[in-house]
Amino acid sequence: MKKHGIYNKALMTAIADMGHEEYIIVGDAGVPIADPAKRIDLAVAKDLPTIAQVLDLIMDELIFEDVIVAQEQKDYNPQHYKAVEDMVHARYETMEVKTMAHYDLFAEYLPKAKYIVRTGDLMPWGNVVLKAGIDAKVWFQKPGAITPGFYEERASYDNE
Repeated sequence: MKKHGIYNKALMTAIADMGHEEYIIVGDAGVPIADPAKRIDLAVAKDLPTIAQVLDLIMDELIFEDVIVAQEQKDYNPQHYKAVEDMVHARYETMEVKTMAHYDLFAEYLPKAKYIVRTGDLMPWGNVVLKAGIDAKVWFQKPGAITPGFYEERASYDNE
């Protein structure tokens, strides 16, 4: 049996399947998912599980290089926005959470997402898009490789 972290087989398989620059969305109970092949449905009941709970677990397992949320989340749900920002900064101190209009976020990322995780959260503008990254510390340790500036922070963390 798995010792810790995510136990859900579909979600763990999806995380292991993610490649560099692919997208996974952690959505609320109402997130529209047109393609059933992209759907990982974790919703059990109202607010069970929450976006924050699932996002925190995914961030522990997935190397990510971008986080995008709706501007409306920042404007009208600042407590949730701050929670997302805090989760990001706990992993990458200088990474910024990007924002865009809710309509544009859905129009751009729902079709691009490799996977969409549906939670039970009833969270206004709560959806979070993660762009998968690479383990810069491992990739740029090769002799002669030069770490580009935008990977510096991610290449300088200590191994656990």
